[in-house]
Amino acid sequence: MKLSDFDYELPEELIAQHPSEKRDGSRLLVLHKNTGEIEHKHFYDILDYLHEGDVLVRNNSRVIPARLYGTKKDTGAHVEVLILKMEGDTCECLCGNAKAIKTGTTIIFSDKLRGTCIERREEGIRIFKMEADGIFLEVLSEIGTMPTPPYIHEKLLDKERYQNVYSKPLGSAACPTAGLHFTEELLKKIEEKGVEILDVTLHVGLGTFKPVKEDNVEDHHMHSEYYTMSKKTADALNKAKAEGRRIIAVGTTSTRTLETVMNRFGRFEECQGDTNIFIYPPYTFKAIDCQITNFHLPKSTLIMMIAAFTSREMILNAYKVAVEKKYRFFSFGDSMFITNE
Repeated sequence: MKLSDFDYELPEELIAQHPSEKRDGSRLLVLHKNTGEIEHKHFYDILDYLHEGDVLVRNNSRVIPARLYGTKKDTGAHVEVLILKMEGDTCECLCGNAKAIKTGTTIIFSDKLRGTCIERREEGIRIFKMEADGIFLEVLSEIGTMPTPPYIHEKLLDKERYQNVYSKPLGSAACPTAGLHFTEELLKKIEEKGVEILDVTLHVGLGTFKPVKEDNVEDHHMHSEYYTMSKKTADALNKAKAEGRRIIAVGTTSTRTLETVMNRFGRFEECQGDTNIFIYPPYTFKAIDCQITNFHLPKSTLIMMIAAFTSREMILNAYKVAVEKKYRFFSFGDSMFITNE
């Protein structure tokens, strides 16, 4: 597959710059993957497409206030850092002007936080040892900003609007945005309908949002991201599979986690690890039956995954219709439900 196979035209005014007024008030394009039929709804209508016995799997990772601005201690030069992964006070970061950051370089982020580069890696990645005056996560929460994507130019007034209402373990450098449309009230109605809701965790990092630059898709280097699946979730998913019930993934990150575990074990298992799974056509899905997802960037690994779940032609047609109907695109945009009915 060529990178150009996953391109489409998108007017800039359709790139959502802010969240919808109500989370579940966003628009919902329902795509029937077996027929190509398209319906236009609102996200709260998702209730009509979920059935008793379905299993809804969501990624409960919480976004780190991961973007930091600082100055080099020795020169005063300005530096922007995006935390990708954290292990205690050691952080893997994507750095602007990374060539200027050598091993031993210290960055002053505030009077409460500084970091020293202890390892240089490729593609602008550096490992920093952070030193905080106080508890690192508390200081980070105070001075860090939410890592909204570069195509969002408006300031985010409420940090919680770039978090899912069910997010718990801190660790993502970007929000698993397919979940932004859910409210506590809607989730309660879904449970009352007899749908089982389960959580997995995948801490979103460079693997999800790194642009594809190689013309031959297979040459793209997929970065790894940390995931976990609990015994409770694994057992419930195996039971659902055995009973022929639908497994519906909320977002591409949940899909990546579920497919990683199935490829690794042939069934769902309690596990944790790093995944660099790269899903693009042709691919046989082993774990999921349906997907809830946002509208993704042209030429991204995310649109490739969705194309593998339907077909390239079907997904590009759906996107064409969404553009014509003026859906809002990307992180704060509208939603799509790809159903097997």
